[in-house]
Amino acid sequence: VPPVTCRRWLNLQEYQSKKLMSDNGVRVQRFFVASTASEALEAAKRLNAKEIVLKAQILAGGRGKGVFNSGLKGGVHLTKDPKVVGQLAKQMIGYNLATKQTSKEGVKVNKVMVAEALDISRETYLAILMDRSCNGPVLVGSPQGGVDIEEVAASNPELIFKEQIDIFEGIKDSQAQRMAENLGFVGPLRNQAADQIRKLYNLFLKIDATQVEVNPFGETPEGQVVCFDAKINFDDNAEFRQKDIFALDDKSENEPIENEAARYDLKYIGLDGNIACFVNGAGLAMATCDIIFLNGGKPANFLDLGGGVKEAQVYQAFKLLTSDPKVEAILVNIFGGIVNCAIIANGITKACRELELKVPLVVRLEGTNVQEAQSILRNSGLPITAAVDLEDAAKKAVASVAKK
Repeated sequence: VPPVTCRRWLNLQEYQSKKLMSDNGVRVQRFFVASTASEALEAAKRLNAKEIVLKAQILAGGRGKGVFNSGLKGGVHLTKDPKVVGQLAKQMIGYNLATKQTSKEGVKVNKVMVAEALDISRETYLAILMDRSCNGPVLVGSPQGGVDIEEVAASNPELIFKEQIDIFEGIKDSQAQRMAENLGFVGPLRNQAADQIRKLYNLFLKIDATQVEVNPFGETPEGQVVCFDAKINFDDNAEFRQKDIFALDDKSENEPIENEAARYDLKYIGLDGNIACFVNGAGLAMATCDIIFLNGGKPANFLDLGGGVKEAQVYQAFKLLTSDPKVEAILVNIFGGIVNCAIIANGITKACRELELKVPLVVRLEGTNVQEAQSILRNSGLPITAAVDLEDAAKKAVASVAKK
């Protein structure tokens, strides 16, 4: 099975997520963002902190153990000397950082976050997420934070606490207090934690998040409750009313072809093979990749058309697929529910003629207006190979590459 992982549509850097939280009353470490070494040095001086943490800002995880092509090891550094911040930033900004989640070449670092380093006396876990089984938001917490929550759930399920929230009533003070108590906050810290929980829930609703995960949700020796690290997932369907947030989307680390696909509301994920997959729906895309593998082939990508498709999108999709030099055949697999197969067929024939398609094309269509669509393809006079089902389509696509 090919290693397919869908990217989150909206990508925010760490400093952007922290600013969102800070702007909404959630307590995070004091920080500044710098684009040059001199800005980083100035930021370190302005912080006037006992200890400073310098973090390279890229979307990939594993920064702490990453390596720069400048020779510097580690994308996260602690120091008490502001001058060292400037020296380290000089070896970070403008250089590529390679981690276990990037390519070998790594990702260029354009910004660094200069933050106050705080000691953590205790770590807990807190998340707010939309849960279908509860028809709304659920607060999930554990007194065991700073570790993988799935491991806690497997080894100590009694340490996972949940509070189902009525989305119309909102979070109740009693729920926030109970969660704070279950997380192990006592005395004044309990009220402080409950206040932060309420603010996180308000942020969750305000920004149309599907999940806000804080790990660790910790306390400091000085008696402060702080959100040390957070991951925020957003509802793509809310983009129309969250324009300011979606404008923050950092696409600099995407492949250029992914950004081009997004311009036409197409979802594109590149893979290592030579058979391009053109489908509608992520589930069908993964099934198509799987069946190509099972028949001895390798998918070059999957490209998801989505629902409300137009002929122009089909044309642009073919343009993207044929721009990849690895592609030796194209497999179209469309199940027309919302999608009208006739629109797909017209788009395919137009693309084939205007782009002068040079690679074999196998098409399997099923669903709305499929007979009209098949007639369009059959009468087009183009060298299009029709398939009766997905298995047949995969075999024909793999065979067309093998003949070369």
